[in-house]
Amino acid sequence: MNIKRTNSDDIDFINLVALLDKDLAIRDGDDHAFYNQFNKTDKIKHTIVYYENDVPVGCGAFREKESDKTEIKRMYVHPDYRKKGIASAILKELEIWAKEVGYTYTILETGKNQPEAINLYQKLNYTIIPNYPPYEEMDNSVCMKKTL
Repeated sequence: MNIKRTNSDDIDFINLVALLDKDLAIRDGDDHAFYNQFNKTDKIKHTIVYYENDVPVGCGAFREKESDKTEIKRMYVHPDYRKKGIASAILKELEIWAKEVGYTYTILETGKNQPEAINLYQKLNYTIIPNYPPYEEMDNSVCMKKTL
């Protein structure tokens, strides 16, 4: 395994996010256009690509929300590589990097149609919080927080 810290210009990150977006289009259904507008990856300075045997199989990112708070974004593991701890490794590396940069906590939004993601985040000590903007009116959204 190899984890690369990079940015949103990385071609492996771009290709994995394209797969993520296809999956989310199905899961989000009619709400996809709303969510998709907040998932733009241009100019994200902190992204991670996870490689297994030199094959890019997973990714994640974070971006600043406030001076002490960052938002986890674009978490994805290719279906052929799931259930191997890759998502946990990506998230832990994002948290380490966010703490190094100076953030005190992370937030994130996921969907009720992504129970595997909710379980992952709860396993890694994220707690459910009230939906934050722009998700406060979205019944499908689940927002979470973790102190670093």
